[in-house]
Amino acid sequence: MLNFRNLKLLQKLVNTTSVRRLGTTSIRNHGSLFVHRDTQDNNLDVKFEFTPDNLKRVDAILSIYPEGHKRAAMIPLLDLAQRQHGWLPISAMHKVAEILSLPKMRVYEVATFYTMFMRNPTGKYHIQICTTTPCWLRGSDEVLNCIKSKLNINVGETTPDGKFTLSEVECLGACVNAPMIQVNDDYYEDLTVKDTEEILTDLQNDKKPTAGPRSGRYASEPIKGLTSLTEEPYGPGFGVKQDL
Repeated sequence: MLNFRNLKLLQKLVNTTSVRRLGTTSIRNHGSLFVHRDTQDNNLDVKFEFTPDNLKRVDAILSIYPEGHKRAAMIPLLDLAQRQHGWLPISAMHKVAEILSLPKMRVYEVATFYTMFMRNPTGKYHIQICTTTPCWLRGSDEVLNCIKSKLNINVGETTPDGKFTLSEVECLGACVNAPMIQVNDDYYEDLTVKDTEEILTDLQNDKKPTAGPRSGRYASEPIKGLTSLTEEPYGPGFGVKQDL
């Protein structure tokens, strides 16, 4: 039992014991908002309603899920709301909770967990640059510095005209085509600094650059040609014992 005397000894032990804190990496803060703070653009007085066309899409999405499992449509509905509004205000989250008959907290949990949901006003062109190991080894730092310099913004910022928002993200699944960036729904791969400048110039002029690899290859095939399966395939029975 912890009596008064033992409590005093415990307090003395805690006060006299040095605590060694180990750290191996620097602390990095993510650019996404995980705790709501009312702003002029994001508060409960800013109403959100799905457009008539998007309400039809809501019904189509809900029809995919059986009764009792409609809550599984939360992510598609949040994505639809974000596409309509440009980002995801708290009023849009409440509308999704209302449609799915869920506590608002259940929607908050999802919207703040997935970094694809933008909780702050986002530019017309959302540039996401991957700086994970494959892209970093292939020069993502140079691409990132090019974007910062040309747009005069840092990671997590939006240009004053509201046209560009820059985010640094983890792997976007195009490692074979590193380095790469994602602009809205389009991937731009096999990038050089020159390629990046050309893409940004087109976007500044509201021209849509051709998506995909900038190296001339079609997808993620070997850039110098096939390295395997270069011979004619063997015929039937190759390598099989003669008595079989």
